[in-house]
Amino acid sequence: MKQSFYVYNDGEIKRKDNTLQFRTYEGEKRDIPIERISDIYVMSEMSFNTAFLNYISQYGIPIHFFNYYNFYTGSYYPRESLLAGQLLVNQVEYYQDSVKRLKIAQKIIDAATFNIYRNLRYYNGRGKDVSKWMNEIDGLRKQIEKTNTINELMGIEGNIRQQYYAAWNVIVNQEIKFEKRVMHPPDNMINSLISYVNSLIYSKTLSEVYHTQLNPTISYLHEPGVRRYSLCLDISEVFKPLIGDRLIFSLLNRKQITEESFTQELNFLHLKKEASKLIVRELENSLKKTIKHKELGRQVSYQYLIRLELYKLIKHIIGEKEYEGFKIWW
Repeated sequence: MKQSFYVYNDGEIKRKDNTLQFRTYEGEKRDIPIERISDIYVMSEMSFNTAFLNYISQYGIPIHFFNYYNFYTGSYYPRESLLAGQLLVNQVEYYQDSVKRLKIAQKIIDAATFNIYRNLRYYNGRGKDVSKWMNEIDGLRKQIEKTNTINELMGIEGNIRQQYYAAWNVIVNQEIKFEKRVMHPPDNMINSLISYVNSLIYSKTLSEVYHTQLNPTISYLHEPGVRRYSLCLDISEVFKPLIGDRLIFSLLNRKQITEESFTQELNFLHLKKEASKLIVRELENSLKKTIKHKELGRQVSYQYLIRLELYKLIKHIIGEKEYEGFKIWW
């Protein structure tokens, strides 16, 4: 089974015969069979050459880069091998048609906010009284299908997230004083943690998009722009409550992540290496969890749910089956 490879030590990575070799600047070596790698995450200073890039491109392995502050900075995306001209035409058509675009965007937000509501319902049933925020979100969700523009829709989504994040102060068993979501840059421990986990989910989604015929730059909820794969932002919205937020709640409530996990002198912007590695390890464990899929009738992993979501979008775009966003059913 292929798995993600994370690089935390400074060094260089290169092709060695028919495998990859990572060498730290201190001289330690590690050989990694390329057949076992799904994607690579670089969390440190790493040197590589074009021979390395050519080699991983043959195997369709994306690389995702993060800086010193654990902010996602970009990806190397190998040349697409699953090309489909007609699908690309249809994908663009659904973006250009405001009615078709809005319908997909509404389905994405409907699913994402349903999953948010399910998270609150889970904790409300376990002694955390978040019922007032549940009621607010339930009312706001009813307005989704009434929106006429993407901006209206994103306004509703923003109001829902405001209510959702207010409930975090009750859900989390730490004094977090979480008031609002701030991203550029994050202004406290919780915002830094959310940004880091969300960027990992975004990267995972990009890796899954690569294995489909979809173009990652053409999106429906988020506006396509330069230097970003906006379709990944769309699909990530659906899975952040299940994969990202539940992971964050678990890490905080088990005291695996605290203020001590961050460099306080840098206003909690910098996540310490051991804490970052812990989050990655727990995320990978979460992505390997399986559930029995209602339609497929077999066990599928959380990570594979992302690819299935992309397949559903493809079916919608080619007119085979109307898209319905993933909703937690267990």
